[in-house]
Amino acid sequence: MEDELAPIEFMFPGPGRDRIVAAICAGEKTATSSLEQEYTVAGDPFPAVGERGVVIDSFGEPVCVIETTAVEVVALRDVPLPHVLAEGEGYASVAQWRDGHVRFWTSDAMRDELGADFAIDDDTRVVLERFAVVG
Repeated sequence: MEDELAPIEFMFPGPGRDRIVAAICAGEKTATSSLEQEYTVAGDPFPAVGERGVVIDSFGEPVCVIETTAVEVVALRDVPLPHVLAEGEGYASVAQWRDGHVRFWTSDAMRDELGADFAIDDDTRVVLERFAVVG
């Protein structure tokens, strides 16, 4: 694996991450969503087209290299169905996707990262990222 590339961690270590990493490796997951607030709190820049990173599994081991192919920031109410389907997590509708993601984004672990008073509504900014496995 390319040692100089930044690690990319999906979700938190455990079954959720393992499921997502398997979907990426199988080519089923080619998109992801993050809250703009996650980048703000961490002081990290948004992903950029052409950036590459190493996907890390639950054991901290590199699994594959992905390259960002598109980035868009939209209000939660504007997340489109094609993005939802490209996330490869089995959601058949935007409503299902939203319910699952809001549950994750309001979980105790995410509240620890985002702040207990962070609220999600239709105007919440979501970073939509598309990617491809390149190694």
